[in-house]
Amino acid sequence: MTAPQLPEGRYGRRTPVPRWVRPLLLGVVVLAGVVVAVVGYRNLAAVPIEGQRLGFELRDGNAVEVRFEVARDEPGRPGVCIVRARSLDGTETGRREVYVPAAQGRLALTTVIRTSRPPVTADVYGCSLRIPTYLQPSQQPGS
Repeated sequence: MTAPQLPEGRYGRRTPVPRWVRPLLLGVVVLAGVVVAVVGYRNLAAVPIEGQRLGFELRDGNAVEVRFEVARDEPGRPGVCIVRARSLDGTETGRREVYVPAAQGRLALTTVIRTSRPPVTADVYGCSLRIPTYLQPSQQPGS
């Protein structure tokens, strides 16, 4: 069976694709693949600093005391962790940034979070090695 023949002159000829189009499309596809790979690696790679809640204790006057542990790939680097308190309906009612000093091994820390409503739980929202300037320890003159 042969392919059907189209009537001559009715549909015109196919316009040839310029030679540069295919390499350009291939380049765009490869570039998009590289971008997806980089974004995926940055979002799914191992976390350099991680906090885990050890426990919490509700206090009088809309406050909660949180105990948490921090582990880092580079123990010599300081970091910061954000801990938060939540109310019964799950909304965040308090938040605190805690400076994590450089230390060998895992480091256990405790902090108190003041809340806008009675808290029922507290957790570690996340940690980072990027410390805001307002949390960095002040430099003493002559040191």
